[in-house]
Amino acid sequence: MNLVDSSGWLEYFTDGKNAGHFAPVINNTEKLIVSTINIYEVYKKVISEIDEDNALQAVAMMQQAKVFEVTPSIAVQAAKISYLLKLPMADCLIYITAREHNAIVWTQNADFKDLEGVQYFEK
Repeated sequence: MNLVDSSGWLEYFTDGKNAGHFAPVINNTEKLIVSTINIYEVYKKVISEIDEDNALQAVAMMQQAKVFEVTPSIAVQAAKISYLLKLPMADCLIYITAREHNAIVWTQNADFKDLEGVQYFEK
């Protein structure tokens, strides 16, 4: 299974230089999971930089994968990782969602760089 971090989704949607790394993973919706936190982050970024129509289109595409909500178990585990590693809340929630579902995190967010189960691409 795979989980593309918000940075990867945004890179894909803007056809950035690393989009080619994320495209095959995003297009394989059978093996793709999405955290509701990713939906929040992508929608917020797209609506603020482009418009609501594009934000809604982005979210619709993301929902073609299996979407997982933040559960109490994920919240507690994410809080512990955040405390221990001094990482932002959203990153920890996304990371633990991936770990709970045996998914690889695909990202260009340096916060994930040294974590187990992460495929990191430098921006």
